[in-house]
Amino acid sequence: MHVPDGFIDAPTSAVAGVVAAGAVAVSLRGARRELDERTAPLAGLVAAFIFAVQMLNFPVAAGTSGHLLGGALAAILVGPYTAVLCISVVLLMQGILFADGGLTALGVNITDMAIVGVVVAYAVFRGLVKVLPNGRRTVTAASFVAALISVPAAALAFTALYAVGGTTDVSLAKVTTAMVGVHILIGIGEAAITALTVGAVIAVRPDLVYGARDLRRPLKLRVGGELVDAPAAEPVPVAARTSHRAVWLSGLAASLVLAGVVSFYASASPDGLEKVAQDKGFIDSAEEHTNADSPLADYGVKDVDNARLSGGLAGVIGVTATIVAGSGIFWAVRRRRSDDTSPSSTTVENV
Repeated sequence: MHVPDGFIDAPTSAVAGVVAAGAVAVSLRGARRELDERTAPLAGLVAAFIFAVQMLNFPVAAGTSGHLLGGALAAILVGPYTAVLCISVVLLMQGILFADGGLTALGVNITDMAIVGVVVAYAVFRGLVKVLPNGRRTVTAASFVAALISVPAAALAFTALYAVGGTTDVSLAKVTTAMVGVHILIGIGEAAITALTVGAVIAVRPDLVYGARDLRRPLKLRVGGELVDAPAAEPVPVAARTSHRAVWLSGLAASLVLAGVVSFYASASPDGLEKVAQDKGFIDSAEEHTNADSPLADYGVKDVDNARLSGGLAGVIGVTATIVAGSGIFWAVRRRRSDDTSPSSTTVENV
């Protein structure tokens, strides 16, 4: 659902840019509370994994494809504030390096996918885990539902932006119906990918899943008619469980394989937004991307004639660039948190 330049007029794009900048600023502060020594490295990996999976367009209807948005997945794995930053990093890399999603429309795309997608997904997820029985299956099921709902919600957000600043006079009712309809189908794919990924991480390291932190509630025992906390269990030795490094390396390997190899077999059909734009008559309002002559434009390496090799190299470069940029940002945020909470930063006044 990458909005190109030209779909939304300049004033609306500017307002969306201000909203996006404000959300990113708030998220930088909020992410300090979410990131710790375990999750900070994971956040960069999550951004790279989402970049990789977004290259895998899957068919959803005749002549239409979809791809992961990633808001629900990121929010559940690393927290909502960090998730906004993850998706924003992915969108920035895609726009600058691969000419995917307009640069003047970057604020629109961040507002649509990083803000609306994350907020709706995490709100649904938290609501479900509070009312359903506590357990790993609940987290996985809630992940599925949250991801499913977040995609048509993002489609509605685009429709609202188009209603305000669309550059072509089209029937908004028809655009809304078409956008929501096709993105419900895309949402099913998003939900499956999200639930499978969250379930896989929970199976090996539930402590690394932000949305599963409530699974570690202390066990209660009834003693003398009163409930008391049970003695804490002995920690599982590192050698007896999957190490953090193993999880990180496995995720990186999966991202590289998906972007470098599996992406070659992705559907070539237009995605949901592009298909709706074609059918409803506003595709011609799209402007040529500012970086259309980028060496990596359209997810291929310039001057590499072999399509498989060109796309694979572009995918590997994209994953690498995203994990470097994301990890740098999250490391800086984590370091800022450490500085804020260090003893030297605390002053005590004698009264």
